[in-house]
Amino acid sequence: MAESGFDGPPLLGVRRRNSAPPNTFRPWQYLLIVFVLVLGAIYAAPNLFQPDPALQIKPRGEDIAVNQAVLDRVRAALAAQDVPVTGAELDEASGWVRVDTDENQLKAQQIANDLLNAEGQKFIVALNRASNTPQWLRDMGAKPMSLGLDLSGGVHFLLQVRMDDYIDSVVRSTAQGIQDQLRQARVAYVPRREWVDGRDIRIAFNNEASRDQARELLTDFADYQIREEQVDDNPGLIYRLTNERIQALEDRAITQNLVSLRNRVNELGVSEPQVQRLGRSRIVVDLPGIQDSARAKEILNKFANLEFRLAALPNTPRFQRETYPYEGVPQDILRRNIVTGNNVQDAQQGYDPETSQPQVSIELDSDGGNRMHDATKDNVGRAMAILFIEQEPVVRKVVQDGEVVEIHSSEEKRRLISVANIQSALGFQFRITGLSLKEAQDLALLLRAGALAAPMYIVEERTVGASLGDENITRGWQSVGIGFALVLVFMLFYYRLFGLAANIALTANLMLLVAIMSVLGATLTLPGIAGIVLTVGMAVDANVLIFSRIREELRDRPPQQAIQAGFDRALLTITDANVTTFFVAIILLSIGSGPVRGFAVTLAVGIVTSMFTAVMVTRAMINLVYGGRKLESIKV
Repeated sequence: MAESGFDGPPLLGVRRRNSAPPNTFRPWQYLLIVFVLVLGAIYAAPNLFQPDPALQIKPRGEDIAVNQAVLDRVRAALAAQDVPVTGAELDEASGWVRVDTDENQLKAQQIANDLLNAEGQKFIVALNRASNTPQWLRDMGAKPMSLGLDLSGGVHFLLQVRMDDYIDSVVRSTAQGIQDQLRQARVAYVPRREWVDGRDIRIAFNNEASRDQARELLTDFADYQIREEQVDDNPGLIYRLTNERIQALEDRAITQNLVSLRNRVNELGVSEPQVQRLGRSRIVVDLPGIQDSARAKEILNKFANLEFRLAALPNTPRFQRETYPYEGVPQDILRRNIVTGNNVQDAQQGYDPETSQPQVSIELDSDGGNRMHDATKDNVGRAMAILFIEQEPVVRKVVQDGEVVEIHSSEEKRRLISVANIQSALGFQFRITGLSLKEAQDLALLLRAGALAAPMYIVEERTVGASLGDENITRGWQSVGIGFALVLVFMLFYYRLFGLAANIALTANLMLLVAIMSVLGATLTLPGIAGIVLTVGMAVDANVLIFSRIREELRDRPPQQAIQAGFDRALLTITDANVTTFFVAIILLSIGSGPVRGFAVTLAVGIVTSMFTAVMVTRAMINLVYGGRKLESIKV
């Protein structure tokens, strides 16, 4: 150091000249450290304010609003049922009603839902946690750290998959395929308005010869049991799904719905969710740390899809077309789809540059793009319609065995959102209009997440406690607290004033760790607590290395030079140890899942904060005490 003309540590690329007092920082360096610590304190502060159990009330449609009158009605209804209300407020999109306990939260939800949805499902009444973070912190973007299901619980949804509707759609699709094959092979059959009867496909023929010809032609339906019976007093064939195929279809529907639900939850930005199958036709979704449970409930309970169909021609047979109103005029379209939302690879909500109206930009997969191109290249000038299909939840109350029971189901609504002439052959990318802004946003999210194989509806919603149990969580935090306290005591008694500086740096390290995880929106789980404990150990280890090195240097150097050499020479060892551990944390984060990721996130962030506090904060404390002074001896 002396040979190079500098005698200060290389802090942030800046060295001090020989004229500067030893072991001192420049004012801007102290200001930088103070700025980082104050910023960390601000963004860690929201974790001191625990949220309240609350109801979040949100309108289902754009023509309905949540206002103060709605909140007053809910508060009056809860007061009449002796449910204490601790507060109520409005935000931009919803209303919040705070209650005192989780038990009263469930009771309040039932009361509010009965009150607001007595004449139809107009409002979403969801369980949530209302923030107590001061407004000035929220204005700065500060928010508390999310806790995982194992530490704090979350919102629990139980969804019922409508398997009968899904199986019915598969049978109808098969019936359409059979009809197309018979028409292409010019096999005469008796036109019937409905071929599907339950899970049977019933086909009538003019004579037995046509029936036999059809049976020889239709050889690609091994999943169906085939038998010859009279259909409408004509020779006929009846196709029925086998039990093995029905079970395989149920497994496929559950698997596809699981994938779609996981994608939807990821779109909501929920960390560490749990989405898993329950039985043959149900799915459980547990969401920890959810900030907008009403939005989550709306998206999870929403089934929307698109069907692209050609407009019917005047000579199209009646059984091959359907009629829907469009702009006040009946519009006939073909029953057969060109493509559906299942073929969508990407969907983004935007605005039409000419009209500024909401639109959804669609990108089809390879199969969908080819089918769209084949259907439109030969029909230029013909109208194509876009059918918007939506399943809305319906709750009916019936009396069974003298008790009022809620029956959950869904109601399908179909409407044409666009009918336009085909100007040229379409390919993989195009756009659709005719939707409101909220409909466009929801449709883009649902299509991007992947279409559901079968519609679902929520049959149960409740808040769940921590999966580990209160006692285990208490012991986990106690282990952190006791370990942290013992480390502080040991450092103070063993290293004296140097130990005090290390303790201040260690406290700052935990504060910065919490602040960064809060800003990143990371979820803290029990393995994350283990990562915090390991971070404390690594931060202490860095200080021990520095102080041990200073002790060794005191044998051959005066105190000021020993302090400087101790920090400088221990820095390389500390950096090597932390960088290698950081690489391990990144690998765990990239290939791990669940608890492993929780541990990796905390460890990676903790390494960064411990490096800063051990090298910068501890050094600043020591410089403030000993820097620039004439020292005869020091105790370390």
